[in-house]
Amino acid sequence: MHMARNTKLLSLLAFALSACGNPVPVQHFAGTAPTFDAIAFWTGHHRSWGVLENRSGGPTDTVVTDCVGTPAPDGTLHMVQTLTLGDGTVSHRDWHLRRTGPASFAATANDMAGEALGEAAGRVFHWTWTLELSPGNPLKNVTMDQWMYLMDGGSMMNRTTISKLGITVAEVSEQFQAVP
Repeated sequence: MHMARNTKLLSLLAFALSACGNPVPVQHFAGTAPTFDAIAFWTGHHRSWGVLENRSGGPTDTVVTDCVGTPAPDGTLHMVQTLTLGDGTVSHRDWHLRRTGPASFAATANDMAGEALGEAAGRVFHWTWTLELSPGNPLKNVTMDQWMYLMDGGSMMNRTTISKLGITVAEVSEQFQAVP
């Protein structure tokens, strides 16, 4: 009896630990529609409304963004993003996005260390990048892991996990919508 119960307990523990693993690869969404093209999506004017959550999932703040993306003749995109937190704090991110393959992209921004590297498959876009919270002090940097889901009707759901040294410190959920 104890052996069967121990086996069930070990199986449950193994299942729970496997659920903590990495998300499915972006290729899992290949063939889903509508197709996410990062440059096409970010061209034009978009707004988002979101919630910042602590590592336990409790809401800690809100965020609203205003994004204006302008394509260049060379196929790249320049996007200016204004982020406003619930307490009124405003910051600006100046993105430069380029295609590096049929479904892969890279970007730089004024508050980023290195490059953001991403890949799209079907309706999903995923990328990671390093945010410099205190420019010149790499000990303050955090990793941004973003999963973007293009929805029917042109809106987009973004889920960002913010981590430091591999430990999740916060998450952000945002809904983006084109502004007519």
